[in-house]
Amino acid sequence: MTEPTYLSKSAFAARLGRSPSYITWLKDNNRLVLSPNGKQVDVHATEALIRDTADPSKAAVADRHQQDRIQRDVYSQLSTLVEPTPMAAPPQLTSCDGKQPDFHKARALREQSLAELSVIELRTKQGSLVEREAVEVSAYNAGRLLRDQLLRLSSQLSSEFAAMTDPWEIERHLTTELRRTLEDAERLSAADLDKAISVS
Repeated sequence: MTEPTYLSKSAFAARLGRSPSYITWLKDNNRLVLSPNGKQVDVHATEALIRDTADPSKAAVADRHQQDRIQRDVYSQLSTLVEPTPMAAPPQLTSCDGKQPDFHKARALREQSLAELSVIELRTKQGSLVEREAVEVSAYNAGRLLRDQLLRLSSQLSSEFAAMTDPWEIERHLTTELRRTLEDAERLSAADLDKAISVS
């Protein structure tokens, strides 16, 4: 027995195992394809449009309803009501850029984006992820501080070295001052970085 191409709205609602108000809802949401005369429902085109725009998270519910409909044998009871006629093409829903919207891709992209944001939030709370700008500013400040302290050494030590004649004594004194300067810079840089990270 062949499938009907067009059905009345009430017959199509019975075919789906839904109430007539569901057909009104389909029409209001641009998911109902009517026959050329606008009085009957294009069965195949509407079913295809419902499938293409279905929410994938509700697939299990749809499968359960489908099984219920098969058990009630709705399809075989309705197949003799209307003789088949040529099928009209469903209207193409288009987005603002002219392309046909794909609910599944849009939903998958949304879920992926939300998952990535959740990972970022979790790593930020754990302290393993920080704002890039805060680290860059802190690194720049640390480098500038170290440069300034090293350049300041020559003016601080020149008078002391002028009075020294022993090369070993000069080297020991210079090494001590360099170590002290680098340790100070490291301590200040670490404090600056900790402050920048905790603020971000």
